[in-house]
Amino acid sequence: MGFARACSVALVGVEGVVVEVQADLEPGIAAFALVGLPDKSLTESRDRVRAAVVNSGADWPQKKLTVGLSPASVPKGGSGFDLAVACAVLGAAERVDPRTIADLVLIGELGLDGRVRPVRGVLPAVLAAAEAGYHNVVVPEQTAGEAALVPGVSVLGVRSLRQLIAVLNDEPVPAEEPVTDGPDPILAGLALPGAGLGTGLVSGPADQPDLADVAGQHAARTALEVAAAGGHHLLLSGPPGAGKTMLAERLTGILPPLTRRESLEVTAVHSVAGILPPGQPLVRTAPYCAPHHSATMPALVGGGNGLPRPGAVSLAHRGILFLDEAPEFPVKVLDALRQPLESGYVVVARSGGVVRLPARFLMVLAANPCPCGRHTTDGAGCECAPAAVRRYQARLSGPLLDRVDLRVRVEPVNRADLMGQGGRGEPSATVADRVHQARERAADRLRDTPWTMNNEIPGHELRTRWPVAPGALSAPERDLERGLLTARGLDRVLRVAWTIADLTGHDRPRNEDVALALELRTGVPRGAPRPTGAGGTP
Repeated sequence: MGFARACSVALVGVEGVVVEVQADLEPGIAAFALVGLPDKSLTESRDRVRAAVVNSGADWPQKKLTVGLSPASVPKGGSGFDLAVACAVLGAAERVDPRTIADLVLIGELGLDGRVRPVRGVLPAVLAAAEAGYHNVVVPEQTAGEAALVPGVSVLGVRSLRQLIAVLNDEPVPAEEPVTDGPDPILAGLALPGAGLGTGLVSGPADQPDLADVAGQHAARTALEVAAAGGHHLLLSGPPGAGKTMLAERLTGILPPLTRRESLEVTAVHSVAGILPPGQPLVRTAPYCAPHHSATMPALVGGGNGLPRPGAVSLAHRGILFLDEAPEFPVKVLDALRQPLESGYVVVARSGGVVRLPARFLMVLAANPCPCGRHTTDGAGCECAPAAVRRYQARLSGPLLDRVDLRVRVEPVNRADLMGQGGRGEPSATVADRVHQARERAADRLRDTPWTMNNEIPGHELRTRWPVAPGALSAPERDLERGLLTARGLDRVLRVAWTIADLTGHDRPRNEDVALALELRTGVPRGAPRPTGAGGTP
């Protein structure tokens, strides 16, 4: 009889749960039972592990074998448990010392030949192990850099089960061909400290589009700067070819780099989704996600069979979610964004369980004014029937638009701007510097609060804790009384006004800051006639 245990990690969304893998050998007919709520891919590990152990030169125990995954109430899936199962079995059979694997966290898939292959979600798995008090982890060689981002954890990256057995038995480590092109394996035992954020940084692409490429569009450029400085959602409406997509693609270039905590959050999501670039384990710049308008609900908010996977809203966490041709998205899909826009996370329930995924993103919507795209206030050049225009514009529901802080009409570029006669616009670097300074002012003001940016501050706190200049809210308050502005809309005007004040260096919003915030919120230029009566939700 023999008993041994090792540890691995089960992922539920982007959160990890440490799982104890227990192996027990009893006299009897040779059999392999796997218990503890495994899914089909994990159940199939019985055959993978047996073949990998045999092909690694170790004897497979010809006894009754039971492998238990504890806690049994947590759903477990995927092939990342293979390495832990193999080591627990070898420990129970005394092929390796059970004491050397008892406090080891092992993550990796085994090939039939014993090679260790990478799996998704290594970073959140190692983070969970570190939080549970584990300090030594074994991962596939290709993901060792990702695991080493967690401070205080020693990482061993291996190419094969044969190499791991040699390390555990303190024997010479055999040479192995790499599974894929990559760095040499870490074969010096469990001695690599967590590398922090100093290695393996993913920087922005060398051909990052520059804001200086945008001709004209001064109002839209202002809205872009305000959106980046305060994290405010943005709607760009205008005819085809006016530059809506071009503007949205340049928004990431003026956002500040991610902080240490934000980088780990984003990298964890991308690791679970399996989209981390090879050899670049850390996401340092704000992600940019632009799903096609045919995207389904699970593709946008998360889902899938069994336990849900991250959708576009989570892949855009701490970055940009750009919905081009927004009215072409299914209405139900768009309305599903309302909850994550408010809370910063999304809760997805499926048959396999309930998962909470991070989804704090800056949303940019681009929309044509009508199906043909040529609708204007006077209707000139538009071929659409009035009813068709109303139906098209109504696809962006009032409750969704009520959560959009900035609404800008993007007009066609005139000849002077297009030919450069109006002067070249500011480059992204100049605008990014102002955005950074504005965020620094906001962070200094919010230092002793749970918030970091203006778009996160509750309206009650804005109205009571940080009052604006006397009389500055007279116009928004009149719109609130006339039904042109909701209570949420007034709070969002206040948030935008504080962002504008931070950009201009004012200690608190003044009349001109609030007036610009109201203009960006309603899309009505200052001095233009205001509509009367209730209509929509500005």
